[in-house]
Amino acid sequence: MRARPPLSIVCTVSDEPERWTQASVYPDMWADPDEDPRDNDGPGPEGELATYQSVLRDFRITLEMKCQGLDPEQLARRSVPPSTMSLLGLLRHLAEVERDWRNWIVPGDPEPKLYGVRDADFDQAVGEQALVDGAFADLAREQAATDAAFAAFPDPATRVGEDDNSVRELWVHRIEEYARHCGHADLLRERVDGRVGQ
Repeated sequence: MRARPPLSIVCTVSDEPERWTQASVYPDMWADPDEDPRDNDGPGPEGELATYQSVLRDFRITLEMKCQGLDPEQLARRSVPPSTMSLLGLLRHLAEVERDWRNWIVPGDPEPKLYGVRDADFDQAVGEQALVDGAFADLAREQAATDAAFAAFPDPATRVGEDDNSVRELWVHRIEEYARHCGHADLLRERVDGRVGQ
């Protein structure tokens, strides 16, 4: 009879959070339907423009929800090296993006970048309360200004800007930008505290 090698116990300590959800009705969702501020009940809006507005609103709310309940350090926590992406960086980036889209349609000289040099929206996103407050304020201000600029063009077929893009195309690109970054926010939030949900 051969002797067995001694058993060894490997103990690992991890700082990775366990996955969890706050929802109880549908565990793959972020919140229960009665507590979800997004428009996810009943028929959708009538018309093309109203549909764009509704979808964009829901993605904006989703991003805010993914940031709720986190402190500045958690909001600024990077995903995985070498990425500079963080939830705080996404807030700053989308404020910058809103300004960029507005620059496409507003005549005259474009407004300067909010955070200066290229990629500063992510690179300079550090866990300080003043930066967090500023990012939320910047995003709200830029969203409102871009919404006002787009409101001047109720017909999505209207061509605007130096590149003669249709307003429809710009709406779709805005929605795409938020949708893509809300997917990033799903993973970033899960990495911070393990909370999951759409």
